[in-house]
Amino acid sequence: MEYKKLNLIYFSATNTTKSTVESIAQGMGIVNIVKYDITKGQNEEITFSEEDIVIFGLPVYSGRVPAISVDSLNKFTGNNTPAIIVCVYGNRDYDDALLELRDIVIANGFSIVSAGAFIGQHSIFPQVGWSRPDKDDTEKTIDFGKRCIKLLENISDITIIPKIEVKGHFPYKIPKPVPLTPKGNRKCDACGKCVRNCPTHAIDIDTPRKTDKSLCIACARCIYVCPQKARDFRGIIYKLASRKFVKANAQRKEPEIILVN
Repeated sequence: MEYKKLNLIYFSATNTTKSTVESIAQGMGIVNIVKYDITKGQNEEITFSEEDIVIFGLPVYSGRVPAISVDSLNKFTGNNTPAIIVCVYGNRDYDDALLELRDIVIANGFSIVSAGAFIGQHSIFPQVGWSRPDKDDTEKTIDFGKRCIKLLENISDITIIPKIEVKGHFPYKIPKPVPLTPKGNRKCDACGKCVRNCPTHAIDIDTPRKTDKSLCIACARCIYVCPQKARDFRGIIYKLASRKFVKANAQRKEPEIILVN
């Protein structure tokens, strides 16, 4: 079947998940691409047809999809629309995130033809997965896209494909709260960019060096967008946690892909 449009739906605090789904799209070679960045939410309800393809890309936070992304994901409805699901994790584990994403996407009327778990630089402990996705990752992601479009072109009836099986457990793991939050230092010039870009509104315009711990999800978006490089994770607790985490997750993980039979 010939598909007319490729839709990219992603939550990407530091643009790593965005770059991953864009690499998949590059491999698929479809010219007509529409992007939906749900990092700060999605208000409009969108319905797709069988002539669309949708790639869903989400980062992994504590082994789950970001809780604040679920409402946005539910704004998108398929009509037996072929979908590719992708999670991006920081070289530790993706636990139940891909399974959770699969269940959400299927419940919303999509038919999943392939799934992938890819690695990016860890948002809290950037020494883990440093500079990933790297060249090798990108080549594998592009190749995944090529395999996906070839598979789709050979499916005559999307309604009869089997339910894709991915790693994970149900009930999903209960995510632990992250006790680490980024904050600003003297370099902060109160430009407000972190305030405008924080997905959870955890930074107040009057006190931009501070972070509301009750709202922060440690996505590191404020660090990524800060033009003065004023924001970061700091403190003795962070240093101790970082040392332990880096040691435990130093071994390089490789992407995992699943295609329906």
